Amino acid sequence: MNVLVSIITPTFNSAKFITETIKSVQNQTYANWEMIIVDDCSSDETFEIVEQLSQRDTRIKCFKQEKNAGAGVARSKAVNQAKGNYIAFLDADDLWKPQKLEKQLRFMVTNQLHFTFSFYECMDEEGVLLNKLITAPRKLSYRQLFFCNYVGNLTGIYDAGFFGKISISNIRKRQDWIMWLTILKQTKIAFPVPENLAIYRIRKNSISSSKVELIKHNYKVYRLYHQLNSVNAAICTLIFLFTQLIIKPTYIKVQKPTI
Repeated sequence: MNVLVSIITPTFNSAKFITETIKSVQNQTYANWEMIIVDDCSSDETFEIVEQLSQRDTRIKCFKQEKNAGAGVARSKAVNQAKGNYIAFLDADDLWKPQKLEKQLRFMVTNQLHFTFSFYECMDEEGVLLNKLITAPRKLSYRQLFFCNYVGNLTGIYDAGFFGKISISNIRKRQDWIMWLTILKQTKIAFPVPENLAIYRIRKNSISSSKVELIKHNYKVYRLYHQLNSVNAAICTLIFLFTQLIIKPTYIKVQKPTI
């Protein structure tokens, strides 16, 4: 198998992390990829770093937004530029294990799947592994995903030949969850690669680290994307909160640190 994979990476003030992220892609055992990086008008040296690295490796394509518009808009621009048979996602501060693409593509082809994701582990902002492995249901239904996002954005890959290029919401947060829901509306079920293939960086003071902010964004998804009335959106948000606090932790495992 030697199909082209387009890797979608939005960046914003990621100068501290972006080189390591790009190197984790360059270290892939599967080499037929393009990494499309769209900088969301960073105020640090992120774009300059990416531009320099792209001059050394033509598989890296870089673009810069004229104004800050959020990760969803940056991802959309990157997807529009993508030429790959498969679309994969990796944020600018996360990392892939070396065999991530090879193993995941083989899993998709062997099982005739058009969308997959994988397990992943966590590290702190300084890159220290936290011995925490995030797993997921081995057979993920649309209903399960509706009440909890079990798909780590840094692990998702879909078949663009089957789905086409899926449009990404310009909502500031939870665009990835909306995209996975769009996919599962068609496939009904998703199967993860039952391996740890990536490393997610937990940032201090980020929106994703604030439970209160996430609840607000989840409510917006139910209201704006699913177009539920305020009462039903609130009920769904409460179910999401219960699932997040009670059920999802059962899929978090203690793991010995690995790289």
